[in-house]
Amino acid sequence: MHEPAPSSLIRRDTARLLILDPADRLLLICYEGARDVDPARPGERRFWYAPGGGLEPGESHEQAAKRELQEETGIADAEIGPHVADWDGPLTLFRLKAHTFARFFLVRASSDALDLSQLPATENDPVIDVRWFTLDALKACAEPIVPDGLIPLVEALIAGRVPDAPVQLFCPCASL
Repeated sequence: MHEPAPSSLIRRDTARLLILDPADRLLLICYEGARDVDPARPGERRFWYAPGGGLEPGESHEQAAKRELQEETGIADAEIGPHVADWDGPLTLFRLKAHTFARFFLVRASSDALDLSQLPATENDPVIDVRWFTLDALKACAEPIVPDGLIPLVEALIAGRVPDAPVQLFCPCASL
């Protein structure tokens, strides 16, 4: 059973996808936040986040992951892999401010081909860009990649080190 949201924010259970293509690049979506992502950088509202979204009534995290994979990327033939990470915390960068309980699943795509035609209809927040990132590009990205801890996890996954239990990710910028 799920714990209640530990804040006055609504609870939002989500499934997130760490999609790696055959070249071990990670797919991320750039959003425009509802507020600044860093108080030290006024006006900066762009951040990168893994594809995925909220569970529909009666849906498991795995079912939501499969649905979100198809809706947001057009990838229909990839299997939802292991549950590799969790994140539990307030996410106030989006217009819907919620206490988010996210499960991250590894997905190995057979190609880098995407069909993003349904993405705008599935998102409530402005999508700025969708991009495949090499590990070096992730490490060099000047904009926030949410949540913290994602890059070391992706580095381990690329190296073939899948955690025995989901790792805990953090997101201090999302709760400011």
